[in-house]
Amino acid sequence: MKNIFDAKDVQYFTDRMEKLNTNTQPLWGKMNATQMLAHLNVSYEMIFEPGKHPAPKGMMKVLLKWLVKPKVTNEKPYKKSSPTAPSFIITDTRDFEKEKARLSTFMQQVQGLGAKHFEGKASLSFGVLNHQQWNNMLAKHLEHHFGQFGV
Repeated sequence: MKNIFDAKDVQYFTDRMEKLNTNTQPLWGKMNATQMLAHLNVSYEMIFEPGKHPAPKGMMKVLLKWLVKPKVTNEKPYKKSSPTAPSFIITDTRDFEKEKARLSTFMQQVQGLGAKHFEGKASLSFGVLNHQQWNNMLAKHLEHHFGQFGV
């Protein structure tokens, strides 16, 4: 698995992202390329833009922590057309270049802060994660969707 805290691996993801354009078609799923970039940005918004997305409460919080967290933070790739949490569903029109620039900035921010910053940091949805769980969650998500678009 790629390491989101390593500049070389962040460049690998950036290079893949640069192969996308507004006409890039998915190999599966319903999102267009712009929506996919906006979808990927949600993970980073939850880290860097507190309050933008509501924290889960009650039974949803318990289900996310005990059932979803292990699947999201392990190294096993996501299956095609896996279910998507409501916060991650993008249906409106977005600006491709803006979403691409935001994702690049977010990836650079994570890499710049480093693994130590993310060790023991709480996730909005899953509670406290170690740096490897953060890495797996973010790198696996990028890998899944860039693969979805064949880049």
